[in-house]
Amino acid sequence: MITELNERSRLIFAEIVEAFFEGGEPVGSRTLSRRLPLRLSPATIRNVMADLENLGLLYAPHTSAGRMPTDQGLRLYVDGLLQIGDLTSEERISIDAQCAGAGRKLSEVLGQATEMLSGLSSATGLVLAPKSEAPVKHMEFIRLAEGQALAIIVLANGLVENRIIEVPGGFTPSSLTEAANYINMRLDGRTFSAARGVIEAELAEHRAALDSLGERIVAAGLGTLTEQAGAPTLILRGRAKLFEDAQAIADLERISKLFEDLERHEGMLQIIDSTLSGQAVHVFIGSENELFNLAGCSMVIAPLHRGGGSEPGCLGAIGVIGPTRINYARIIPMVDYTARAISRLMG
Repeated sequence: MITELNERSRLIFAEIVEAFFEGGEPVGSRTLSRRLPLRLSPATIRNVMADLENLGLLYAPHTSAGRMPTDQGLRLYVDGLLQIGDLTSEERISIDAQCAGAGRKLSEVLGQATEMLSGLSSATGLVLAPKSEAPVKHMEFIRLAEGQALAIIVLANGLVENRIIEVPGGFTPSSLTEAANYINMRLDGRTFSAARGVIEAELAEHRAALDSLGERIVAAGLGTLTEQAGAPTLILRGRAKLFEDAQAIADLERISKLFEDLERHEGMLQIIDSTLSGQAVHVFIGSENELFNLAGCSMVIAPLHRGGGSEPGCLGAIGVIGPTRINYARIIPMVDYTARAISRLMG
């Protein structure tokens, strides 16, 4: 549709959208006549605005008010007119530092990266946190109490995961060490899912060379690996930033409902399915997606891939949610760079 607009229409349309990004308010013809680089009368501008409204790109929220872009208009602007910015070297260094993972838990890295995105974008940061499929370097069990042990999992990329597991009563430190040694011998640089398959096969055929207690401890450890490779979890940071743009009680209620739906993962699977289809940043604007329609929000999100995006298979996604007038030009490269940094970390 952008090719259907002449130069004057594009200029006026772009100016309305940019004014909306700045203030979130309707823009009138007199205001535009002062903002535009061209000398156009308010009457001429009103005629162009009427044409843009007929195309479904603008609407008037109130009678005799100025115009605001529709979600369709915002989509046209983002896809056809938006000039994507670039990150400064300082921003890249900051993101790389937040995404450094050596000796840290994956959940900690993701939480801090999401917090950072929220702060830099002035929006709500979110990550559909993956269960890491990086090769496992080492696993260890430490006794906590009767029937409980701490499973420490060190990944090849330097990340560390801790899990409290239920183990059989009557175990000794030596039985924990024996079980850990057995698992470590079969890890051999494998991913969680691959190692689990090998060990389960041996246990099923009683080829593990372990006593009954050792087998039960190993089985508990396998439960930890299963949890690691299971369904992703959602992390949200900076929720209050979305409420700051709410202008009425109804807006607050709609945003609260959005967060409730997100916590229940309602609608997220469809969004992630769309994100999985490629490696690029995806932008969802308002009514384009049922999840954000009533709340009047947009989402900028990018997939998390193994090997920094060089390998197939999406493990999760990271992005931000904000009002439809968020700074797309700044946020899109920010989300893209952060997703690539975390993907490299995940191996």
